[in-house]
Amino acid sequence: MSTPHPVQFKGSALARWILARMGWTVQFAGLPSLQGVIAVYPHTSNWDFIVGIVAKWSIGIPAYFWAKDSLFKVPVFGAWMRWVGGLPIDRSSPRGVVGATVDVFREHQKQGRLLWLVVAPEGTRRYTPGWRSGYYQVALGARVPLALVKFDWGRKQIVFTDFIKLTGREDEDYAEMARIYGDAQGYHPQQASPIAPWRPASKKD
Repeated sequence: MSTPHPVQFKGSALARWILARMGWTVQFAGLPSLQGVIAVYPHTSNWDFIVGIVAKWSIGIPAYFWAKDSLFKVPVFGAWMRWVGGLPIDRSSPRGVVGATVDVFREHQKQGRLLWLVVAPEGTRRYTPGWRSGYYQVALGARVPLALVKFDWGRKQIVFTDFIKLTGREDEDYAEMARIYGDAQGYHPQQASPIAPWRPASKKD
């Protein structure tokens, strides 16, 4: 009988020690596939990045995040960006950021290479009326699982155990995401955005 999460990592004992000293715990039992998208919520502070990087090292997952390709051309800084998991994306691509990212996923799928992309769907640390759609379109277009990672400052706990397959029916998908994220509390709770697609009102002529 195969394990439901066959992709496993060793992780760093030092990073786990540092995380524990910071008062944090991580729940993680492996990944269901070699490729996928990770939605981290809520994201309300720069501290999320610091805790997230240590948590990433503690479980050993080489996760990536979107970054402008021009940043990787800067000496030293570009090398550092790759080291922490930056994924260069050409925003001038005719297919746009989503299309370019889907192409990257498909290339990794063909080659059987690992690629998990971390995205904060809120798109900002400030309050917004909902979530931006890029992460959703990428996971749907590349036909990869979506990991729902709870970044809970209330419990100082990162829960990385829930994975769903998007259906393309937004209302149903977002209802399921809201159920899983539950009462996860951000560093600044009042800045957490509602778990719903952000549909800006169209301008009237």
